[in-house]
Amino acid sequence: MKKTPDFDAAAGFVAGHARVVDRRLFQRLFSGGAAGSAGSAGSAGAVRDAVAAYRNSDGGFGFALEPDCRAAASQPAAVEMALRLMDLADEWDTRLVTDAVDWLTTVAPAEGGAAFVQPSVSEGAHAPWWVPEEGHPASLIQTGQIAGALHARGFAHPWLDRATEVMWSRIDALASPSGYEMFGVLAFLQHVPDRPRAKAPFAQAGPLLLSGGLVALDPSAAAEGEAHTPLEFAPLPSSLARELFSEAAIEAYLDHLAGGQRDDGGWTFNWPSWSPAAEADWRGFLTVDNLRILRANGRA
Repeated sequence: MKKTPDFDAAAGFVAGHARVVDRRLFQRLFSGGAAGSAGSAGSAGAVRDAVAAYRNSDGGFGFALEPDCRAAASQPAAVEMALRLMDLADEWDTRLVTDAVDWLTTVAPAEGGAAFVQPSVSEGAHAPWWVPEEGHPASLIQTGQIAGALHARGFAHPWLDRATEVMWSRIDALASPSGYEMFGVLAFLQHVPDRPRAKAPFAQAGPLLLSGGLVALDPSAAAEGEAHTPLEFAPLPSSLARELFSEAAIEAYLDHLAGGQRDDGGWTFNWPSWSPAAEADWRGFLTVDNLRILRANGRA
């Protein structure tokens, strides 16, 4: 029997533990859900308003919208999270997005795109892996994910033009990417408008997930330390990378994901936890996101 989550328990966890922005997204996505547990209908604009609370006067986003970067200063990762949340809620605000991309332009690497992290991360608490790269290069992770979100919405901006060229160039030279870099690569290739041009790079880059050992095909391995799963790279039936995995592997991981719900109703993560506040924020976000993925795959 296919495993399914306890929706009511998840709703209770989100209500009791998640950030306002994640509670609003849950309400937006699941109002009218199982047993009416999501509460009253989520009003249009509520997620956008919650995201806007993390906005800085420079147009960027900070204040731990990306939970592991807890400094107030704007960061590319927080911009990516802002775009992601507004897109998922279908509350895309062109003014907020334009201001954020204008900010990205002011801090862009010489080649274009977005750096992994800005030096201002040192102004507040942050995970130990958030370290600015020497020489301030463009990051496949941030550049790809932000560019992918903007392309998905048909957004036009000079920053995006340069970021797109950065991604084409980097993907052409891709040899041994990290799993996190592949998140950026796949987000970009999923949504870039030039579909014929995206076909060959995906045929080259996609198999690197398997040949490079970047994905754990056995669900039991995913529980042992930090490991990437097929659902992280291909969460939806429409995901570009879904063709890389067998139906049996996807079904096994959907069982694994549904079965990963904790006794308190929420989900947790398998990367290092360095801060109680960051851990709580991530758990709220992931509980909503995992329900979204399970629902999209017929499990919730």
